[in-house]
Amino acid sequence: MKYMTVFLYEWKHFVRNPFKIIAIVLFVVAGLYGLHNGARLYKDQNAEVERIEQRMTEENNQLLSEHYDKGMLVNESRPWIDYSSPYWATRSSYFYHFKAPSPAIVYSIGQSEQYGFYKRITLWASPYDADLSEEIANPERLQVGTLDFSFVLIFFVPLVLLVLLYNLKSSETERGFLSLIAIQSASPNAWLMSRLSFYFIMVLGIVIGLLVYGGMLTGVFGGASGAFSQMLLYSFIYLLFWSFLYFLVLRKSQSILGSSLMMTGLYLILVFIIPAAVHQTMSTRYPVNLMTDFIDVRDQRDALFEEPDSVLLDKLANLIPAIKEGALYGDDSGSGRAMNYSSSALINELKKESLRPVEEESQAKNTAIERSFLYNPISFFQNRFNRISHTHFDDYHQYRSEIQSLVDKQIQTMVIDLWDGVSVDKNRFLTYIEDLEEKKAK
Repeated sequence: MKYMTVFLYEWKHFVRNPFKIIAIVLFVVAGLYGLHNGARLYKDQNAEVERIEQRMTEENNQLLSEHYDKGMLVNESRPWIDYSSPYWATRSSYFYHFKAPSPAIVYSIGQSEQYGFYKRITLWASPYDADLSEEIANPERLQVGTLDFSFVLIFFVPLVLLVLLYNLKSSETERGFLSLIAIQSASPNAWLMSRLSFYFIMVLGIVIGLLVYGGMLTGVFGGASGAFSQMLLYSFIYLLFWSFLYFLVLRKSQSILGSSLMMTGLYLILVFIIPAAVHQTMSTRYPVNLMTDFIDVRDQRDALFEEPDSVLLDKLANLIPAIKEGALYGDDSGSGRAMNYSSSALINELKKESLRPVEEESQAKNTAIERSFLYNPISFFQNRFNRISHTHFDDYHQYRSEIQSLVDKQIQTMVIDLWDGVSVDKNRFLTYIEDLEEKKAK
């Protein structure tokens, strides 16, 4: 029996079965809805980034025009604020670091709704501040269940295949036609494979169409063309994975009921039971971090301020050796204020030290999750989709590292200028912003 004849037969069988048509229609509708969810989030985040960038420019320009351009460096209403001081100039500047959304976010929202995508860089900022302190781990995405396109692929593709394939071969077996088909076909397995291939090609074509449509919504083909090919590759592998499993079931099954039960059982085990078991295990081994170590910095900070100035100065010099070359180093008349204003550098180190166990625990949790991919393929594909859309745990870990690097740079520049006795003017103020921009670009 030629493959084209089998395909034609299967097409007639498909159009005469309203349940299969409804399954395809619902799959397409869900896919479109998921894509529009991702596109909406992409546009909203870009609009928010643009708004904050405009505000940042306006705030800095206002500070320049009201104080540096007019030479009014002391705030009349708050005379303790002197904008010629590197401390107050840095503290008054506006600078944000963004995790700009990738156009590929249309395919997988991932953790982008769980984690902040903009952060103001200040002397006291930390990547684990309240606006960025959500605990993030990819398996939770399967539990939250946001209806994005990756959710549709993960959960609906095996369901659609189940509806399309549940009666292949078993229907002919129950009616007693299988012996006749075996005579007409060179191999019953080849005949079954050709019928299954019809639905495989159908679903794959729909997925490709949805991927193309989603790419057009956010400009994937212009700004992230590699994301489309990667999504297509992993979607193909995922579809092939489920088709192969269902083929094995259909090959052994002798009844429609048996096929349906075994395919449903496979779906429940792989899509729900195993990911839920892994999630529960990870939650038990690595419970949600309440950030108590970070809160303990308050006690460490109070203890730090109780230490003698000479001890604090030694700690600061070990942290930023460049201050030893500063004009105020060793000058008792000017070093007191410089030391007070430099306290943010010491506090920043306390925060970094207290956050190290949190980072290590988070990394250990995700490493343990990755080890489960061998028997937890659903989470593997979810993580792949998140990586492609740059909404993976590692993407936000990198973002946190960038925030910390910018905070370190800002503090270091401010402290060195303080101890050099620099008087900040308009050009120097703009240099502070430009240095952070250069650091961010790297």
